[in-house]
Amino acid sequence: MVEKIRKKELFGNVEIEGIYRETRRPAPQADKKAKEGKEENWDGLEEKSLEGAGHGFCSPFNQRTYLAEDGILCEQDVPVTLRDGIIIYTDIYRPVGQTGIPAIVAWSYFGKRPGDGFDEWQIIGVPPGTVSRMAKFEAPDPAYWCRHGYAVANVDPRGVGHSQGNVNMFGTQDGRDGYDFIEWIATQHWCNGKVGMGGNSGVAMTQWRIAAEQPPHLACIAPWEGTGDLYRESLYEGGIPALGFNDFIVGSLTGTGYVDDTAAMAMEHPFLDAYWEDKIPKWRNIRIPVSTTVCWNHFHLRGSIEGFRRIRSTKKWLRAHREFEWPDTFGTSGILDLKLFYDRYLKDIRNGWELTPRVRLEVMDAYEYDFQTNRAEREFPLARTQYRKLYVDAAKGALSLVPVTVESKISYEAEEGSTTFDIQFEEDTEITGFMKLRLWVDAVGNDDMDLFIAIRKLDEQGNWLPVNVLGEPHPGAWGKMRVSRRELDEKLSTDFQPVQAHRRDQKLKPGEIVPVDIEIWPHSRIWHKGQQLRVLVSGHYIREGWFEPFSWELNNKGRHVIHSGGKYDSYLQVPVIPPRYRAGDYVYR
Repeated sequence: MVEKIRKKELFGNVEIEGIYRETRRPAPQADKKAKEGKEENWDGLEEKSLEGAGHGFCSPFNQRTYLAEDGILCEQDVPVTLRDGIIIYTDIYRPVGQTGIPAIVAWSYFGKRPGDGFDEWQIIGVPPGTVSRMAKFEAPDPAYWCRHGYAVANVDPRGVGHSQGNVNMFGTQDGRDGYDFIEWIATQHWCNGKVGMGGNSGVAMTQWRIAAEQPPHLACIAPWEGTGDLYRESLYEGGIPALGFNDFIVGSLTGTGYVDDTAAMAMEHPFLDAYWEDKIPKWRNIRIPVSTTVCWNHFHLRGSIEGFRRIRSTKKWLRAHREFEWPDTFGTSGILDLKLFYDRYLKDIRNGWELTPRVRLEVMDAYEYDFQTNRAEREFPLARTQYRKLYVDAAKGALSLVPVTVESKISYEAEEGSTTFDIQFEEDTEITGFMKLRLWVDAVGNDDMDLFIAIRKLDEQGNWLPVNVLGEPHPGAWGKMRVSRRELDEKLSTDFQPVQAHRRDQKLKPGEIVPVDIEIWPHSRIWHKGQQLRVLVSGHYIREGWFEPFSWELNNKGRHVIHSGGKYDSYLQVPVIPPRYRAGDYVYR
């Protein structure tokens, strides 16, 4: 039985009793071989497991300075004292004999030397040998950056590994700790006083929080694929509790103390309160240069887009792509792109980075095929967007370009059923940006409904045309909604992006028909003439074989009913992007 403790803490001006869970204790080195039982030419690309990622592995405490690789010095388990006296530990990799160099900080909770637990890294979608064992999970690789004149600091934050204290997951305390570390490393004898941050996923999420504290020596950040609003985007997306994945993350962490148990807190604090607000980055405080990326098909999507839109930096860049974050992060083009960014803002090399388009988009087509790659744009959402409503016709299972006048309804079994609405495009149609789905609904046999939405592409014969991620079909652009959480936050919501308030439940009365506005996370895809768009509505998540352990605590029973036509103006609003230029049959997008 895992021990849990409680302690009262201040979040803003509100005192809340936090729940902390005992971390896993540091263990001996794992006896694993990445290629055990594999063919000699095994490339690792078919592996779909987090086991090989070294999640939470903690090496024995061993303070030393040694040559990690030819020309790369490692200062291991270096102590750093934070403002409240807590001591944390870092491994610093730097090129031998060089001074006046910048530092790249990798800050996350998954252990600073996970490679010690394996003979070979297993990063999904990345061939073995691509990333050295010096690298922190999802972070810049010292084997590359040190050979290009940078130091890399892999940090075990408060409570992680052998660092003192208890882990604070993505809160203000963690941001302040990062501030202290950055100011410390900037004063080291070899450092030029410029510090950057880098990494994807969890290593990106911490960057938003630390940068918001405005450490003076933090010169730039590169949060590639980082969730922003932990409550809205992860634990209660659409208001549906999704505690399993977060419980997995919390349970994987290793240390000598306790960890902020976000899954347990989600059960005791099911509404958006001061505890959860403390985990939303203070976007307006971020004014330094930022390079961020986003995968159209993963759960960090909304956070990266929101970060790009809401930070106040005048020097910010966004690149959106189809493929999963890890092959994108460690691929040649991504690394070279990041080097230009770091060279400009950490070394003051005038390399023309400022001419990089502020927004670069991959417009997806089908499978591994992208319609356009790195298309240059000036902003997101795009200024030339034309929003169109596709009206639901429940009787026909269709979408219409004109309002439907005749009222009708359709229902499906709440737990395992689904329904669809289709429209065929008469010309090539690009959809890029935010979609919104308005549905008039009621529940038969229950006082609530959990809705899972997928926007899909079909060919001319009605066959599904998915995009592939790590070689597997992705369900499509998505949104979720627990109907009792339908109330919107008026300050955050716009016509194209409804944002739920999450301050109370509004249960359904028997026979009550209500409208819900469902946020569909951003998307970019082309539909060719004759292809079809499908809205899939279901009471459960439809996806097979994916490696991440997603789960939801659902409240579905009886039947879900969708109403359309007349006073029930159910519709999908889509962001249509017109061509930039036409000349006869020639179209330039």
